[in-house]
Amino acid sequence: MKSATQVATDQQNHESWRPLMEVATREVFELMLGSQLSVPEAADASPKPPHDVTAMVGLAGQLCGMLSFCCDNKAAVLITSKMLGVEVEKVSSTEMSDALGEISNMVAGNFKNKISGLGDGCMLSPPTVITGSDYETYSLADRPRLEIRLVFENMPVIVTLQIHS
Repeated sequence: MKSATQVATDQQNHESWRPLMEVATREVFELMLGSQLSVPEAADASPKPPHDVTAMVGLAGQLCGMLSFCCDNKAAVLITSKMLGVEVEKVSSTEMSDALGEISNMVAGNFKNKISGLGDGCMLSPPTVITGSDYETYSLADRPRLEIRLVFENMPVIVTLQIHS
């Protein structure tokens, strides 16, 4: 069995981690929201889907980088509503930021625990949440990023892992 450090060295692009990211995300949505995620149809995979909300969690230790969760405002409000058990109309921006930060934190934690030897060797930062539609994120990652696109209640959600060796 390889350590996370050996896995990071062995796989330049970490492509084998893509299914783990998807499973980790699906499990969090099922457990916390009671929602099933689906894979988008080819026509739904637009080059740049809406990104009104981005929640990011840093990874440090045996794996360094950033995991981000991105969706539009409508999806963010519905995620918050389901997570907190409040009506969609009563979701505040503070609640939405807290909920999306926690979703990204849980996805990152679930993901790192799926990689043999990485669970205790990788720490997570507190989440950072960015809202608005006129922004781009940049990372000092030196590996190709891994991105998965899923569909939540007919709305796209994107999970991205950027790794810095």
